[in-house]
Amino acid sequence: MEEQREALRKIIKTLAVKNEEIQSFIYSLKQMLLNVEANSAKVQEDLEAEFQSLFSLLEELKEGMLMKIKQDRASRTYELQNQLAACTRALESSEELLETANQTLQAMDSEDFPQAAKQIKDGVTMAPAFRLSLKAKVSDNMSHLMVDFAQERQMLQALKFLPVPSAPVIDLAESLVADNCVTLVWRMPDEDSKIDHYVLEYRRTNFEGPPRLKEDQPWMVIEGIRQTEYTLTGLKFDMKYMNFRVKACNKAVAGEFSEPVTLETPAFMFRLDASTSHQNLRVDDLSVEWDAMGGKVQDIKAREKDGKGRTASPINSPARGTPSPKRMPSGRGGRDRFTAESYTVLGRLWPSSIQLPCLPHLPWATGDTLIDGGEHYWEVRYEPDSKAFGVGVAYRSLGRFEQLGKTAASWCLHVNNWLQVSFTAKHANKVKVLDAPVPDCLGVHCDFHQGLLSFYNARTKQVLHTFKTRFTQPLLPAFTVWCGSFQVTTGLQVPSAVRCLQKRGSATSSSNTSLT
Repeated sequence: MEEQREALRKIIKTLAVKNEEIQSFIYSLKQMLLNVEANSAKVQEDLEAEFQSLFSLLEELKEGMLMKIKQDRASRTYELQNQLAACTRALESSEELLETANQTLQAMDSEDFPQAAKQIKDGVTMAPAFRLSLKAKVSDNMSHLMVDFAQERQMLQALKFLPVPSAPVIDLAESLVADNCVTLVWRMPDEDSKIDHYVLEYRRTNFEGPPRLKEDQPWMVIEGIRQTEYTLTGLKFDMKYMNFRVKACNKAVAGEFSEPVTLETPAFMFRLDASTSHQNLRVDDLSVEWDAMGGKVQDIKAREKDGKGRTASPINSPARGTPSPKRMPSGRGGRDRFTAESYTVLGRLWPSSIQLPCLPHLPWATGDTLIDGGEHYWEVRYEPDSKAFGVGVAYRSLGRFEQLGKTAASWCLHVNNWLQVSFTAKHANKVKVLDAPVPDCLGVHCDFHQGLLSFYNARTKQVLHTFKTRFTQPLLPAFTVWCGSFQVTTGLQVPSAVRCLQKRGSATSSSNTSLT
């Protein structure tokens, strides 16, 4: 009995679910019926408006053509009437002369005959009939104003409802990724003169294959594209790939999207390592600001957190708050914070605490090595009022007390605005003064295998200095600032201008030994 009850409950549940589905479908059908009425009324209204527009245009053209015929008729009538009046007057004058000549000829014995004959001769010479052109000034032919709308009539007879545009085809061979820009080119499989514009959508991804249905990044939309290509500029490539798709639209409807494509967007991405930076540097993502009280405040907060905070006394005063080198907190991978006058922060790709199981195929997903091959480029903008600022690269072996450019483990450009202004290139405690204006934004290009480290004015791409060496260890982007701040821009490709300068060898370069 209990089994039968359970079976009946399941049947009731199944029927209830099915009834709910049917009710939902009925509601959907009713809504579709309403939509059919509303949409049909709308398209009928649009159709009538289009035909009314066409009628108005035809009526306007008709009025214009009729006006042209009337103007031409009036002009010809005026010319012919003037010519007719002139001819009539000439004929009357000529008939008077003829009558006078006949009368004079009949009176041959008159003493006045010679004088009369001379007058008649002079009158004939000056008669309008002999100065009159006997050719009509205008033609009575109006065939140049005839019309033949046979072709237009065929076009009107061929009018149909707008077809749904075909899906465009993206041309990967013509598309280009360079200089943090993407130029996408596509074509229509069939010629369609009714297309009004295109809609382009793109999104970032870390997956190389065909675009997935579910992505963390939303599609970005660009509408109103009139040509079959479009260039996205000023992009930051913070992910390894980008998906693209395009659809065509006419005045009434949009077609299906093209088959989405994936383009690789290689660029150099890193973050700043706040765990090992000097305590006087306040690191916020890719921004750094020097804070004179940074280490002391952190130490006081640490003491309060441990329940050891005490009122001010000589032993607990902020002046004694900076921990000794032996007690400095350790950073990632056992590395200690930079300390003393080494106001340094290094770059790294991902914090070691971030796990990326969804990206196992990316070599930089969990590893720590940054630059151990290839070419890389990044830019840094520093506050012009900074008393000291430096940018470059360093080995991991750079000591926590060591300053950029003062050991063999680092190379940098250094700006000093304290006491005496200087702009120098530094390596292994050797210095070269640079004879160039100090830009507010610096570009750094590192070609690991070629052993080239070049610095540029990021705006003009003017080369400022190039180190040529042989790198024996992986490199890290390195920065230093004192009484100032700076901001780093990553996700950049090596600019074409930089590649061109390096390829042609036109960049001013100097070896390490040239530093003095």
